[in-house]
Amino acid sequence: MIKEIEIRSEAQVQKINQLACKAPYEVWLSSGSIMLDARSLLGLFALVGKRANVVVEDDVAPRAFSKLTAQMV
Repeated sequence: MIKEIEIRSEAQVQKINQLACKAPYEVWLSSGSIMLDARSLLGLFALVGKRANVVVEDDVAPRAFSKLTAQMV
């Protein structure tokens, strides 16, 4: 599953990282040609000020994914 979000601040990056670390499945962020593990805080800072896609595998429950992405913005 994929959902686009806009990453506006460093505080939002930290929140995304914390949520990804708590998730019982892998969470990735992609922007252009890069794909980053959302559990890797350093890489996420490159996305500040950009739009990115939150990506998880298709076997994740849609409701859980919607809840996760809603908390990221």
